[in-house]
Formats: sequence, structure tokens, C-alpha cells
Amino acid sequence: MKKIIILLLLLLIPVKVNANELAKNSVSSILMEYSSGNILYENNSDEELSPASMTKVMTMLLIMEALEDEKIKLSDMVVVSPNAARMGGSQVFLEAGSSMSVEELLKAIAIASANDASVALAEHISGSTTAFVAKMNEKCRAIGCTNTNFMNVHGLDESSHYSSAKDMAKISRELLKHEDILKYTTIYEEYLNKPDGTSTWMVNTNKLIRYYSGVDGLKTGFTSDAGYCLSASAERNNMRLISVVMKAPTTKARTDDTVELLNYGFGNFKIKIILDTKADLGKLEVIGGKEKTVNLKLTKDATNLENINEEKKYSYKIKTNIVKAPVKVGDIVGKLEVIENNKVINQVDITVSKNVKKANIWDLYKRNLNFLLTGA
Repeated sequence: MKKIIILLLLLLIPVKVNANELAKNSVSSILMEYSSGNILYENNSDEELSPASMTKVMTMLLIMEALEDEKIKLSDMVVVSPNAARMGGSQVFLEAGSSMSVEELLKAIAIASANDASVALAEHISGSTTAFVAKMNEKCRAIGCTNTNFMNVHGLDESSHYSSAKDMAKISRELLKHEDILKYTTIYEEYLNKPDGTSTWMVNTNKLIRYYSGVDGLKTGFTSDAGYCLSASAERNNMRLISVVMKAPTTKARTDDTVELLNYGFGNFKIKIILDTKADLGKLEVIGGKEKTVNLKLTKDATNLENINEEKKYSYKIKTNIVKAPVKVGDIVGKLEVIENNKVINQVDITVSKNVKKANIWDLYKRNLNFLLTGA
């Protein structure tokens, strides 16, 4: 019992680690900071290897995009095809002809790495797995993945089905932009209730979500060709890290390498918040608006990645566009440039603090009358 407690305490505490000693069990590995996409460590990260079920990171990304684009809804019912029902490997034993909601199938993918659920949703979204796989590869090209080619939606070994640690980190970063995915990847165990009254107990294949503080995703993988793989996401102290290890020899080696990478990141780096979304950026004139001016705000915090012992100094410039009414919160009206040593190191979009409608004739009459009477 004492050994277990000591192990858990070690997983909670980031420790300083020599980068040369990281993830030596795995053939390929990488550590990326989420907000900037900066690579903090990599080893052999461009090698093309079998990704196994880490493939489902891309599958889930396209599912989340379809939800965001309102092509599907979580409540939509999906009829399970014979093709999906007979899919081998990890599964939740869906029956052909039965119906499950998009949300339940998404849970089955995120928690239990269900191949049958992956195929069912791919067919529901694109009509066939072939069409869905084409979209997977198209998305890869769009986000700059140069060492990936998908042949299926689940990750079972197949000729010409490969990816790299660097590409898997990029895909994971894209998925994490859809924050709702964390509602599912953080579930450790849950029952999947089926239409026939039976249920399947699902246990998350990523055990680190329970045992490493801050881990909230993303996807494990294993086949005989791929070995043991894991794309992991963890957040502490306002910094999110993405680690990927590929072709580790055992589950323990996969876990050890992931913990080493995350400990290195949290032990050596930090995110400095330069300006947050509550910062006062002044006012902007709105031409033809019901209100003459509107307050400005950042769409997200302006940050920079620093070594944990650094204390850098920053300045910034605000650049705004000419804005005509109507304008609403979320509309991009300018940019904030973050400057270090006379160099722009980051740019953050600026929006308005509230919606401003277009002025009507009465609004303009009152405004002109006030100007005539007061000069203001």
C-alpha cells in the first residue's frame, strides 16, 4: 500500500528531468505546448509508424467538427450497419440494425476505443468509411501533417496506414480546440446502455487520467505492429501539454515515457499571461452605431511560453480596423501585438465587449441635435 501511495505522489509532482534522458523506451516521441504549438522535446518524431488506435484522435476531430458545423447533433440516432457491427479489435459489441445516439457512440470511442462505434459514426457522417477516410487525409494536409496517411478510421494494422509522433501531436492539438471533447476523454469508467436492455462496462484505456494530476485525454493505441502508443494531454497552472510516444515495448514503458515527458514540461516551462481577456484595451469608434464607441477586449489571453526561471519583459501595440455597425461580440476588429526585444512574438485577435446595433434615423437625429446644442 505504501508503494502505491508513493507512486501516486510522484505522479503529482513535476520534477526536473534532463532532456537527454526522456522517453528512451519509445521509438519516437514528442512534447508540445498547446497554446503556441512549440515543441519542447522531440526524438525521432518524423518517423512514419503505425499509430494504432491513436488514429481515433483524427476520427474524433472530424466528429467534433461535424457537430460544430451542425451536420450532426449529439442526440441524432445512428443505425449500426453490419459492417460496423462485425468490426474486430477493441469494441463495445454493437448489434447490426440497432440504434445508438451520436453522443453514446462518441463516448464509446473516447473511453473504450471502440472500433465498431468509430465505423458507425464515420458511416453516419460521410456515408461510408472510404469517404470518411478521404476527409481524414484531407484534414491532415490542411493542418500540415506531412508524414501521415490513413487507410481506416480505427487504427487496425493495414498497409500504408501510418503517422508520426509530430503529426499525431498536431492532430491532438486540433482536437483539443474543441474543448467539449474533454467531457468524454476524462471519463474513467461508465456503462454503455444498449437498446436490447444489456450494457457494456467501458473503462478508459488511458489510465493516466486517474493517476497523473492534470491528464484529461487523449488516446492510447496498441497493435502488434504499432507496439504501445499514447497521445496524452495534461493541464497544470494554465499550461497545457501534449505528449506522444510511439512503439513502446510495454504498457508500463508507454506510461513511464509519458510521465517523463510531462514531468519535464511542467518542471521546466511555464505560461506567462501578459494580458488577459479582462484587460481594458480602450474604446473604438463604431461608425453608424447606436453607441458611438464600444470597449475592446481580447478573444483570448495574450501569453508567452517561458523557461520556468525566466522573467521576461513585454510591451504591446493595439491595431484596430475601421468598424461600421452592426458589430457583435466575436467579430474581429483588430489585433494586439505582443513585443519582446523590439520583435513581435505573438498576435491576439481583438473583439468588442458588447453588440452594437446599427443606428436608426431617430438615433442619428438625437445625436446631431445633441452636437448642435452642446458641441459634443
